Amino acid sequence: MQSTSSLSSLIWSVADDDLRGLFKPYEYGRVILPFVVMRRLDCVLESKKDEVYNLYQKYKDQFDDPSPVILRQIGLPFFNVSKFDLSRITDESVLLDFNNYIQGYSKNVLDIIKNFKIDEFIQKLNKNKCLYLLIKKFTEFDFHPSKIDNHQMGSIYEELLRRFSEMSNEESGDHFTPRDVVKLLVNFVFGGDTEDLSGEGKIRSIFDPCCGTGGMLTIGKEWVHENINPNLKIDLYGQEWNDMTYAICKSDLLMMDENPENICGPDLSSISEDCFKGNKFDYMITNPPFGVSWKNEKKFVDEESKDPNGRFFVGTPRTSDGSLLFLQHLIYKMNPEGSRIGIVFNGSPLFSGDAGSGESEIRKWIIENDWLECIVQLPDQMFFNTGITTYFWIVTNKKSKDRKGKVQLIDGSSFYKEMKKSLGSKRKEISIEQSDQLFNTYKSFEEGEFSKIYSNNFFGYTKLVVEQPLKENGEVVTNNKGELKPDSSKRDNERVPLSDDINEYFKKEVQPHLKNSWIDRSKDKVGYEINFSKYFYKFKSLRSVDEIKQELLELDIDIEEIKKEIF
Repeated sequence: MQSTSSLSSLIWSVADDDLRGLFKPYEYGRVILPFVVMRRLDCVLESKKDEVYNLYQKYKDQFDDPSPVILRQIGLPFFNVSKFDLSRITDESVLLDFNNYIQGYSKNVLDIIKNFKIDEFIQKLNKNKCLYLLIKKFTEFDFHPSKIDNHQMGSIYEELLRRFSEMSNEESGDHFTPRDVVKLLVNFVFGGDTEDLSGEGKIRSIFDPCCGTGGMLTIGKEWVHENINPNLKIDLYGQEWNDMTYAICKSDLLMMDENPENICGPDLSSISEDCFKGNKFDYMITNPPFGVSWKNEKKFVDEESKDPNGRFFVGTPRTSDGSLLFLQHLIYKMNPEGSRIGIVFNGSPLFSGDAGSGESEIRKWIIENDWLECIVQLPDQMFFNTGITTYFWIVTNKKSKDRKGKVQLIDGSSFYKEMKKSLGSKRKEISIEQSDQLFNTYKSFEEGEFSKIYSNNFFGYTKLVVEQPLKENGEVVTNNKGELKPDSSKRDNERVPLSDDINEYFKKEVQPHLKNSWIDRSKDKVGYEINFSKYFYKFKSLRSVDEIKQELLELDIDIEEIKKEIF
């Protein structure tokens, strides 16, 4: 059996050999990926091909739509009634045969192919006598499920997407998340809820509002079936903006006998065009784009933020980064009976925004409602398109009794192994053993080197406004009520942890330095932030002077030796 990486390399070589000069690098993926999908469809249909054609000929005049009869008899969720597949297309009438082949697909596949938008490329290939050559090359690939399972096929799609994205200077990380990160995330989301996922006759739902190629959805379902309950019925739902990844996601779900109609898109933003308005989900996992502006959706978001029952009523982040909007979107879709959310973020949602800002108000809302269960810091260089440090948050409205009122922080920054070959910016990966270590740290719910547990209010503080009296000609100025007038140029702020007494803090920390100052309590603001690096800070003692001197002497000796060798 060929490995997915070797198959990806072979497919890649087709693009590099046959499309160079005819198409621009950023167009390669648009040409090649649809053929990968079509070849996979052919391989799945292979044993039923002639049967489908004969069934269609038999029933086409008996029914306005013979599709239900055909699908029932072949036991597959799609079909192609054309006499052609890629291997039967002839050189003499290649364009006619190819179009006949495409039009022979059932409606669910036609929707997928339509979103690849390949018509223009097919015409260009045909005009330059390359269409048949490309088709012929793809018929040499064996993508039959007995040779390449769904998990491997998903990896092939993602590897190709990554390569094509690099060629076109696109962000491959916008389309999918590395599978080692996904596996760790689903471990926390589902492994933290084994009781609910066990038993017979249950149905559970998984939703991803930025589903890309669908990897989080399919890996999540696969993980539950392999580790908790093989008989659990799980319905998958997703929304995707990008037309190509939307098409890949739908085709992948179709061939896994999932319902591709549960995938909504493309060109529909989950923030301003929610396809699942009113829906509630049991589990939600996502990796929204890091640091992406939502300026184009600001008018919609601002309007919805006025609705006390809307998704964004508590506040909105700065327009340069919409990450927290996605978390609000998911919280809005939590079942009252209980849901779990796993979401990947960069560091910004932890601390950006002062007390009273949109970001701080969102953190305050989440923590004071006791929804934040755990945050895990991942190693840097884990993603294909960025080397920054990332985190995932576990948010739930059904905390276990021992976790109520508390948040667990896990430092997973050292849990990685170096990759033999980097993939874009990704130079590190998390092994299965390291993933298990991190999950066991979560499950044990104990403090240690890599785990800190804090009460909810530990992250909160009151931002105080400290005033000093206004003076004119050396005299203190009062208003008509005899109250001291504040000097706005000397106004200052203090942050007091929620666990501290404000009056005691003021007497001890402020008044000794500013004798005539006072706090304007009408301006108090409560803020929340999570300073991850501070909580896991490890002091490193400075090297001694003697140690540095010795190292300099050794360097001098080395330099003298090199000089002797040269001269």
